Amino acid sequence: MNTAETASKPKQRKLLMSAGLSWMFDAMDVGIISFIAAALAAEWSLTPQQTGFFTSINSVGMAFGAAIAGIMADKYGRKAVLLWTLLIFSIASGLSAAATGFAVLCVLRFIAGFGLGGELPVASTLVSESVAAKDRGKMVVLLESFWAAGWILSALIAYFVIPKYGWQTAFLIGAIPALYALYLRKSIQDPPRFTQRIAGKKDRRLSVKERFVSVWTGPHRRSTIMLWILWFTVVFSYYGMFLWLPNVMMLKGFSLVKSFEYVLIMTLAQLPGYFTAAYFIEKFGRKFVLVVYLLLTAVSAAWFGNATSEGMLIAAGICLSFFNLGAWGGMYAYTPELYPTRVRSTGVGLAASFGRVGGIIGPYLVGMLVARQFSIGSIFWIFFVTILIGALAVFLLGTETKGKELTD
Repeated sequence: MNTAETASKPKQRKLLMSAGLSWMFDAMDVGIISFIAAALAAEWSLTPQQTGFFTSINSVGMAFGAAIAGIMADKYGRKAVLLWTLLIFSIASGLSAAATGFAVLCVLRFIAGFGLGGELPVASTLVSESVAAKDRGKMVVLLESFWAAGWILSALIAYFVIPKYGWQTAFLIGAIPALYALYLRKSIQDPPRFTQRIAGKKDRRLSVKERFVSVWTGPHRRSTIMLWILWFTVVFSYYGMFLWLPNVMMLKGFSLVKSFEYVLIMTLAQLPGYFTAAYFIEKFGRKFVLVVYLLLTAVSAAWFGNATSEGMLIAAGICLSFFNLGAWGGMYAYTPELYPTRVRSTGVGLAASFGRVGGIIGPYLVGMLVARQFSIGSIFWIFFVTILIGALAVFLLGTETKGKELTD
């Protein structure tokens, strides 16, 4: 069914911008958590375990959101679920500004995480199904590049807003996407590939149980095992490292403001990481990008954790951002290509959901290890090993999808 992938270039660009801006707002909300955690740790005298729990609770919500939204998107459509998840996380983010205690704030961050976790796999599926095979990987990686823009925006808010106006203002800014959802209602549509399947007289919608079982049946089992390992290791390491970056910088002796400044510099390296991955993914393939970028992420993690000078720390942090986020782009492009249309969003959502379990464990584990006086260097060796496992899974179990049409 090629009609689903014949959208004109202007329509593709409009879709990329529309979905990309919602992706950017997601990243802004996730990114701001790392900076707010550092500010709250000082203002509310949080223990390292509490800081780890606060940064993890978002991922708990994301795990539930990714699984449920993925299933719902295969039943009710990509557009409807995308809009509802965007509204959920925006409203919860705005309400977080009014939280007066740690417990209430954690509940609101769980709800915001639910919306965030649901939106991301649905948006990537929508774009993947709407673009021709020759451009599909590049477009999804470019969609993912909006994540870097969101993190840069969050770093700017942290640097210029939080020290002067407080962390509550940062959460209020996070409510802006609720207004953007009104624009998205008219600017995006479900992919023709999905709507034609629903309209088909012979098509029978699968039950939730059938969708879950389907991604673990013979044709898809190998891909699902590989993707769940990949998502777990990438999300575990990313959230364990990046949500703790400002705190790690402070543990290495820098002030709060100086830590925010250095993290902003490191975050800027995410953009070229995405752009190079977008180029290589169509030139050399998905497996090449994932394996190479993950291996270099692992090396960068070991370097960052054991850096002994200010210059080495910044250089290692730049490499870590560059390669880790490039790998994220490859992962989002690769995942939807491994499932047929009727269970594609379910497959992506379940893989992302399992990955979010890693996002729960990662930052919380760092908090526990910091509390027990483990060195930053030894903690980052854990991430080094974890990322290598993800690269090995793709190398041994992955199948190349470059240039292949999506299956129905």
